[in-house]
Amino acid sequence: MKDLFLKSRKPIIVLFILLTLGGAFFATQLKFTFSFEQFFPEGDDDLAFFQEFTSDFETDDNFLLIAIENKEGVFDSSFLKRFHEFSVDCKTLPHVISSQSLTQVKYPLKTPFGVTTIPAIHINDPSKYQQDKKIILEDERFRETLINSDVTSLTVSIKNIESIGLQESEELISAIYEKIERYNFDDYHLLGRAYFSKELVEMQLYEIIITSLISGLLILLVMFLIYKKPWAVFLGLISIGMGLIIFLGTLGLLGRELNIMSALYPVLMLIVGTSDVIHIMTKYLDELKKGKLQDDAIWITIKEVGLATLLTSVTTAVGFLTLMSSRIYPIRDFGVNAGVGVIIAYIVVILFTTACLSLCKKSQLLKLEKETGRWDRLMEKGYQLTINQSKPILAITFIITIACFYGMTLISTNYKIESNLPRTGKVTEDFKYFEKNYGGFRPLEFAIQTKENIKADDYIVQAEINKLEEHLRSTGKFNSIVSPTMLQKSIERMNGRNKASAYKFPLSEKRYLKNQKLIEKIPNIGSNILLNKDKTKARLSTRLLDIGADNIRNLGIEMDSWVAKNIDTSLMSVKRTGSGILVDKNAFYVRESLLKGLSIALIIISLLMGFLFRDFKMLLISIIPNIFPLFFAAGLMGYFGIEMEAGVAIVFAIIFGIAVDDTIHFLSKFKLSLHAGKSVEESIHVTFRETGKAICLTSVILFFGFMIMLFSNNPPSVNIGFLISITLVSAVACDLLLLPILIRKFIK
Repeated sequence: MKDLFLKSRKPIIVLFILLTLGGAFFATQLKFTFSFEQFFPEGDDDLAFFQEFTSDFETDDNFLLIAIENKEGVFDSSFLKRFHEFSVDCKTLPHVISSQSLTQVKYPLKTPFGVTTIPAIHINDPSKYQQDKKIILEDERFRETLINSDVTSLTVSIKNIESIGLQESEELISAIYEKIERYNFDDYHLLGRAYFSKELVEMQLYEIIITSLISGLLILLVMFLIYKKPWAVFLGLISIGMGLIIFLGTLGLLGRELNIMSALYPVLMLIVGTSDVIHIMTKYLDELKKGKLQDDAIWITIKEVGLATLLTSVTTAVGFLTLMSSRIYPIRDFGVNAGVGVIIAYIVVILFTTACLSLCKKSQLLKLEKETGRWDRLMEKGYQLTINQSKPILAITFIITIACFYGMTLISTNYKIESNLPRTGKVTEDFKYFEKNYGGFRPLEFAIQTKENIKADDYIVQAEINKLEEHLRSTGKFNSIVSPTMLQKSIERMNGRNKASAYKFPLSEKRYLKNQKLIEKIPNIGSNILLNKDKTKARLSTRLLDIGADNIRNLGIEMDSWVAKNIDTSLMSVKRTGSGILVDKNAFYVRESLLKGLSIALIIISLLMGFLFRDFKMLLISIIPNIFPLFFAAGLMGYFGIEMEAGVAIVFAIIFGIAVDDTIHFLSKFKLSLHAGKSVEESIHVTFRETGKAICLTSVILFFGFMIMLFSNNPPSVNIGFLISITLVSAVACDLLLLPILIRKFIK
């Protein structure tokens, strides 16, 4: 095998160069995708109900709001004319079904000669502006929906095609920008699925590019400080970069699409690539320093470190593959892709990197003078610390563990949309603007199902719906309420000389039926979006402010309790539904899949450890240092108020991979030393000095690599960078301080 490898080195290098060129080509074929449906928990009963609900009506996120500001107030003749022209022009936008604005709204008016209509705003008659303003602000249908309370902006409400895709979203938003440029508006703000899709994908693409470049520069700097020789640094960078390019090319070749989790791929390849390169390179250079010939040194490296690196790659891949237990598609997709990336990184390092190293001259990799004294002294101090301070180390570990358990009880699942928006940028500014001036973004639907032969448009059912609607309004927490009763109330207002106080549900069935006859004569009334075709179901839609998943869930429980006590359930059933509820359930399923996935990973890795060491004590020793960093990360989440959301599952998979990686390298070297005839203490000493150095070097680079993410514009990336970089410290401490103590106690 040794001779075969030595003869094949140049063909291996050529092969990987060709693979990298091919990877670069296929990487350009990668496509980005984003949709809120990706984050719906598959197999959930609420999801099945929601899908049935939308088949009867329509989705609750097929809208786009455009708020146009006029700082001096919207009741200005010039502004109103421009705004009206713009709002009507929005109907011609691509993928738009309809558009509505206050300048297009007309009030029905009953006259002695029949029913006529008058505009809500008399655009061409400024003398009526004050009266129009007063009537509009008293109308709950329009206030904070089509106009803000400060009267400084008007909104165009666009209804776009359902389940609008990324390409269609980009076309729609680009067309909106082009139209807005034609008008001299003070400012504008957008809110809706299409806008989020476009902006979040652009953010992810930007994050991938910036993270890759900055990580590369950082690795360049740190590796130069470690290895000093430019060629050694260059070779390490080339290996890591090659692994990333081949990985992305593989995804492109397989037709995989990049989703919102894709910004973590450069970080992933940084983890596994850097770790593998440093362990291989450090061992090889150590063997050269011992006076070994290059061919012998590289083969010793492949045999001793290559096997341990293979095992770490397999265990890390297993950790990522456990994400497949998640009900959330982007997390499962990340788990599969990450598992593939880990193996690709290993193959590149074990073949390409070792082939290049063995062909380099010693002078290209090593300085002639000895520079190992500093590291030797540092490792010796650490080793002595585990001997002289074993009890304090165990006591500190126990105290921190208790503190972590308490921190875990503080973990919040109060997921907010704003927490996943860029820290700076127009999309976040726009979201906050609508939160402050309008009814928020989070949709909430109440699905009403009538019983037996009762119809949803029967007076008794509509009266119950009105009761629910009035209660929602009385809480002050629900905005932009759209109900089947609105048509009846509008007719009542018309009959009451268009006074706001007349906007009420009819008090008698006789009056209700009379109004119903009039409603049926009005064409294109749009009631089909509130009642299904056979009138057995009705829909009450509303929106909430971004108060957090837990708060919304508690509010929902209160509503369910109120419905059970106050709504006649012999007539109809009422169930909360909507895309917001489904996304909010991710916190629960993330916790469930996290525990399930990590349990599976621990079992599989225990089996692998058992196969490698074939000793129950060694198995126990290897598991403890891998569990502690997970508790440490969970504790940090609680103390720093980091919410439980989709990205957290990935954080724990990465932390688990790092911890297992270092533990396996340490124990593998320890086992080799034992088999070489050394005592337990001598084996610990040798392992600490040699493998401990590689672990420290790897951790230094990874620490600063993840610290880069603290400067990300994406809050989840910031949380991931913070959790992993700080947890790295605990993982290194476990492997270099706790692990030797455990070995001494259990291995005699």
